[in-house]
Amino acid sequence: MANVIRRQTPAARLGRGLLYGVLILAALFYILPLVVMLMTSVKPLSEISAGSLLSFPQNPTFAPWTKAWGEACTGMRCDGVGGYFWNSFAIVIPAVLISTTIGALNGYALTKWRFKGSELVFALMLFGCFIPFQVVLLPMAQTLGWLGISSSRAGLILVHVVFGIAFTTLFFRNFYVGIPNELVSAAKLDGAGFFRIFWRILLPVSAPIIVVSVIWQFTQIWNDFLFGVAFSAHNTQPVTVALNNLVNTSTGVREYNVDMAAAMIAALPTLVVYVLAGKYFVRGLTAGSVKG
Repeated sequence: MANVIRRQTPAARLGRGLLYGVLILAALFYILPLVVMLMTSVKPLSEISAGSLLSFPQNPTFAPWTKAWGEACTGMRCDGVGGYFWNSFAIVIPAVLISTTIGALNGYALTKWRFKGSELVFALMLFGCFIPFQVVLLPMAQTLGWLGISSSRAGLILVHVVFGIAFTTLFFRNFYVGIPNELVSAAKLDGAGFFRIFWRILLPVSAPIIVVSVIWQFTQIWNDFLFGVAFSAHNTQPVTVALNNLVNTSTGVREYNVDMAAAMIAALPTLVVYVLAGKYFVRGLTAGSVKG
């Protein structure tokens, strides 16, 4: 069968060119703030005062990054954002792992071990996705006080796990709906129990949705400011709170290069996650969008 070569008309080529042009302009528009931040963070303060916002650095220096990491003032203390950076990791990693694990088990139970009222339970959990954070500040603060973990990393981890479960359950439930029930039924006939079926059948095919859950939770928790400022003490504050304190602390001359370097440090983990795993995030979402 002969190959048919379709030639694009001039109108089609023009339309495609306009489309690419619009997409390139949109990409430049969204990346411009990041470029400005990066260039400003490596400029000496004298260049920032004398040059324009979009001018390239003439004498690049990483001194602002060093100061932002270990010397910049974040309120009453001048020890940079480095310690708070690691605080964020100490909060994010366990919160992501716990919320993802619970969400996977919830999604598995709601789809493969249905019980009377399971749809109502899922609807109530889904309702948690739409509760404004401000509404629960006082009840959550009281609960953390009762548990004796207020102003601690454990308290912040608990807060993020509780608020993340609704989203992770939604992700895994929609993904597991697309897995044939016959696989689970056959395993039950062979004597496999709840956790064995999950470990041997569901978990091996869950990699796409696990990536979605991890990326979602990581970015949500890392970028959180409200819970961090409300439920933490000075030594347990995440990097977002430290960044806010740094920008709003005045010790004389405003050091915009240090502010921008601190902002880049705070944003770096989420940028790395999306650059390295962004395509898997989209694949995971589409993999769980067939049924639901």
